[in-house]
Amino acid sequence: MSRGKAHVAVVEDDPALNELLVEELAAEGYQVSHFGTVEDFLLASLDCDVVVSDIRLPGASGLSLLETVQQQSTPPAVLLITAFGTVDQAVDALKHGAADFLTKPLDVEHLLLSVQRILEHRNLKQQLKRFKSEQTGPGGMIGQSPAMRKLYSQIEQIAKVDGSVLILGESGTGKELVANAIHQLSDRSDKPFQAVNCAGIPAELMESEFFGHEAGSFTGAKGKRNGLLKQADGGTLLLDEIGEMPMALQAKLLRVLQEGTLRAVGSDKEEHVNVRILAATHQDLEKKVENGSFRQDLFYRLETFSIRVPALRERGEDIERLVRHFANDIDSDALELLYRYPFPGNVRELQNAIERAVAFSQDGEVHAENLPQRITEFEAENEAESVTPASRWPTLNEMQEDYIKKVLAHVQGNKSKAAEVLGVTRRTLYRWLEDSGDR
Repeated sequence: MSRGKAHVAVVEDDPALNELLVEELAAEGYQVSHFGTVEDFLLASLDCDVVVSDIRLPGASGLSLLETVQQQSTPPAVLLITAFGTVDQAVDALKHGAADFLTKPLDVEHLLLSVQRILEHRNLKQQLKRFKSEQTGPGGMIGQSPAMRKLYSQIEQIAKVDGSVLILGESGTGKELVANAIHQLSDRSDKPFQAVNCAGIPAELMESEFFGHEAGSFTGAKGKRNGLLKQADGGTLLLDEIGEMPMALQAKLLRVLQEGTLRAVGSDKEEHVNVRILAATHQDLEKKVENGSFRQDLFYRLETFSIRVPALRERGEDIERLVRHFANDIDSDALELLYRYPFPGNVRELQNAIERAVAFSQDGEVHAENLPQRITEFEAENEAESVTPASRWPTLNEMQEDYIKKVLAHVQGNKSKAAEVLGVTRRTLYRWLEDSGDR
């Protein structure tokens, strides 16, 4: 955030101090507005970045101002000025969201440095928020690799139509996330989304689970019950591991897709149902059709719209994004091990590995020694097994920017000291910061 674009509001009832603060802040390149009371500031309804306010003011106090602005959707940071006798109040204000507080007599240089730090921190938070939003796809999926961007495009296109969809992909790639994203982007988003794993239902109960049953239709059926297809009426039903569905039930499902009708177990009455079927599997359904374990007509019906979820080894550049979604931070050695490992269990395996590493960590970060043994001891037989993306190596400019940021953090934002550490003039440092957009 450049200073010329940052808007600072001063709320101070002492005319001399008010004028001094306005002059000093304006000289630093900030856009400045000033007020004598909290009421005047609130009445102006300013969209500002930082508010510098005295705690003791005529009428409402600076603490009241803090409480009020925090109710805004994007509240400004609040820096409080306090006399010695109200330091306890200021410390309490920090606990309730104030960005900083300074005591009187006021050191203007200290105030300018504090405003600069507040704005830099605010800018970093906004960049992080923007970065996170840029890293997610439909349904909150993580990744910006070419394979994932292609997947996002397919999801958006398929969501617009209303036919059945076949979602293909290895176990652990996130097929249910894809199904949920299709539902959320469709015209059925305000209707139910049901997901069921066909492999998890005993064969003898599967028909009742999907189609429902009438009271007394079999032992234990004490009352009428709607099946999953009826429960998802108007919405979407995901049939995960569709390849595990028995052949007899496949014929009944095909009728639902073709006619939009179903018959509950023990009933002689056809019921209409309006449900979009999404089917997912890690199996090769074409081979199952060839060996007679999956109906060809159902396969063709489902395959009208098909979508393939990429394996993690096909989107290696997304590994760091995924890790930072599951954990706060990761050391470079651990990240290198993750890039080398092919992840046959895909994103699910990565998530489990990260959760384990965090559980064994003392600082909540991912360290190499806490990763599963199969990852730490894995040796790729050839370079093709590695998922390390060429694009992950930093450029010289990126390395320079990172080093400058570390130096600035070490000297607490003091650019004169930073220039001295870097062995350059202050003018050169400012030029570097301007080039990187961090000034």
